[in-house]
Order: sequence, then structure tokens, then C-alpha cells
Amino acid sequence: MTESNLNLKYLWSITVVAALGGMLFGYDWVVIGGAKPFYEARLGLTTPFEIGWAMSSALAGCFAGSLISGALSDRYGRKLLLIAAGFFFTASAIGTAFANSLLSFSFWRLVGGVGIGLASNLSPIFIAEISPDAMRGRLVSVNQLTIVIGILAAQIVNWLIAEPVAAGAAAAELAASWNGRLGWRWMFGAETVPALMFFFAMFAVPESPRWLVKNRQEEKARAILGRIGGGAYAQEALSNIQATLRDETEKADFRRLLDPRMRRILVLGVTLAVFQQWCGINVIFNYAADIFSAAGYGVSAILLNIVITGTVNLLFTFVAIRLVDRVGRKALMLFGAGGLFFIYLLIGASYHFHSAGVHLLVLVVTAIACYACTLAPVTWVVLSEIFPNRIRGAAMSVSVSALWTACFILTYSFPILNSGLGPDRTFWTYAGICVLGFLFIWKRLPETRGRSLETIERELVD
Repeated sequence: MTESNLNLKYLWSITVVAALGGMLFGYDWVVIGGAKPFYEARLGLTTPFEIGWAMSSALAGCFAGSLISGALSDRYGRKLLLIAAGFFFTASAIGTAFANSLLSFSFWRLVGGVGIGLASNLSPIFIAEISPDAMRGRLVSVNQLTIVIGILAAQIVNWLIAEPVAAGAAAAELAASWNGRLGWRWMFGAETVPALMFFFAMFAVPESPRWLVKNRQEEKARAILGRIGGGAYAQEALSNIQATLRDETEKADFRRLLDPRMRRILVLGVTLAVFQQWCGINVIFNYAADIFSAAGYGVSAILLNIVITGTVNLLFTFVAIRLVDRVGRKALMLFGAGGLFFIYLLIGASYHFHSAGVHLLVLVVTAIACYACTLAPVTWVVLSEIFPNRIRGAAMSVSVSALWTACFILTYSFPILNSGLGPDRTFWTYAGICVLGFLFIWKRLPETRGRSLETIERELVD
């Protein structure tokens, strides 16, 4: 079916609303980077372990949210769980803004992490399950685009809210400043507005047709598919979905993942998810202040540099959306792994030879550009495609839980690695991981461009 036969306005509106979960994911995940110097000073965080836990507590929530999302979404549907994610985002934004201790700060960050875990798992699944084959890569990539928009929004909000602070200001001075008293609270609290928008907008979105068919609600699925592409499209899509679910009378559960045929696909998904985090780029988002401070930048310049990195991240996500259905998934992921390897070698060398200045900003921006048009969006596209219908919820849950576990380890360990190994050898470690990721993608990842979810299932499972 050509795109001219599709109800593109309806399809895009569903996609954009579902992808708002990605925007909140991006904002909630990155806002902490700009607020970091101020809440640390205000809450009196000094040890690497306190700093690491404050930064990574949301990721513990991400793990919990993604772990429960599979079984719950298979039972209650994608839509209801995304509505729940909107509620968690809203509660976290308000709670974190009023936190007065590491305990309360970490608790509300963990609540927001549950929202991230739900949205990061279910938004791409939902979009993939309502997308026509020829558009699926672009539509799922919209979720990554909104993540990047959320990241950039958080960076701009942080930059606009923060008042100028002299370079090298002491912790006591930061704590007593407007930034330390109220600024960082507004940074977190600003998320309340988009979180409420997502919460209410999700009530107007239909349920996933594939979930409806799986739960024996074929007529509801037919109506949704018909609205997307008409009667003939609905019948063909419905037949394909039913064919992959034939003889499946039980709901998917985690025991099915132990089937040798399913286990091979699960290993592929989990490894790609872990690599997307352990490639190391996310330490730049979460610890940008530390990275640019080590390069000699003051607080105000650091926040401006962070906005620059976010802008580049957004622009190159558009490149990914344009290329993912043309070039293919595998080629883009190979380019991303190889490109980051060389960039990290240069970043590590800059730190090793104490070479600070604008060139480090250029290298960081280049790394983000490389990641934004390759590993960042394409991993989510692949994860939304490779799992069979009958185990998609459980398998995606395990993969995304692995992703957030890897992100937690990465985020928590960076201050410790940076202190023990130094920034040069830390980035060289990430370069070595990129080599391993490149080899795995080259040997194990099939190309899924332009194939229906049902065709991909038959090729990977049979």
C-alpha cells in the first residue's frame, strides 16, 4: 500500500501523542545534568557514592518500570500503561522540586524513573504496532526525535533558569545562590506541564491493533486498522497478525523466552540494548558539567555548551529519520559504533595530554552527532521489530530492563572510573566497548528494513 492511501493525519497524530512519552523520558533523564552543581551543593552531597546515587537513582526506577511493563502491558494493554507513565512523570516533577534531602530527592527521581521505564518500553512498541511496514522506521524514529526534543528542552530550561555563577565557585556559595535555593527546583518542576499534557492526551489514543487481536478483540482492531488504511489494508494486516498468533491461546509470559528459538532473539535484543548504553555517550549528557569543567569552562559556559550539544543531537536525529528506511538499520549501527570508537580515542588523548579548549567541545559534539543519527534511534527501531508478536511485551521488557541496568551501571560508575582511571582511560575504555559492539552487530544483526513484523518473525524464528 502506498502512503497516499493511508490516513496520514490520523497515523501521525497517534504517533506524536505516543511519542510524547519519549519527550518526557528525554527531559526527565537529562534535566538533572544542568541542575547537578546546585542540588549537590544544596543537599550537601560530597562523596562519589552520594553523587553517583543521586544521578542514577532514576535509573533504578527505569529498571523497575521496564521490568513490569511487559507483563502488565500484555495483560492490560499498551495504552493504559502509557497513561500510568504520564502520572508517574507528573508526580516526580512535583516531588523532586520540593525535595529537601538526598532520600526524598532520590525517591521522587526513582518515581520518575518508573515513568521512563514504562514509556521507553511501550512508546516504540505501540508505534511499531500501529505503523504500516514502509513507514515503520520513520514513525518509530519519531519516538527518538521526541526524546531528543525533551533532552534539548531540559538543557534550554536549565540554561534560561540558571543565573550566572563565577567559575570555581565554592559549594557554600552555590548553595546560597538563587540557583541553589530555587533555580534547580524550577528546572525539575517545569516538567509538570508536558507531563500533564501527555497524561490527558493518551486517553484519546486507540489501543494497539496487535494487542487487541492477541486478546481476541478482532473487530476493534479491524476498526482501528480501517481508519489507518481502509478496509483492504485492515483485512490484510489483520490476516498477517492472526497468522503469527494462530494456536497461541495463552498470554505471553517470561517462560516462553527460554525456548531456544526465542532465546537467540532475546540475546540479540539484550546485547544491542546494553551496547546502546555502554558505548558511553550518555555520560556526556549526565556528566556534561564535569566533562566541560575539566576542560576549563565556567558554569555559565558549561550550560551554554550543553545547549549546543542538545541542538546538534536534535538536528542529527532528523538525519536518522531520513536514512533509517533508506540506508537500513544495520549499516547505520555499524557506522555509529565505528565512529564513536575513533572519536573516543581522540577525546581520551585530549585529556591525556591536558589539551583543553574548543576542540574538546567539537569532539563531544561530533560524538553526539554520530550517536544521534545511528545508535540512539536505530536501537529502538530494531528492538521494536525483532521480537515475535506472542512474546513482544515480555521480550521488550527484558531488553529495556537490561538497557536501564546498563545505563545505571554506566552512570553510577562514571564518577568512580573518572576518579580512579582518569578521564583519558575512561573514554578509551568506552572506545574498546565500541569495537566489541561493532563486531557483534556485524555478525549477528539481520537487516529488517522494509519487512513486515510478521515476515521478520518468520525469518528469525523459523
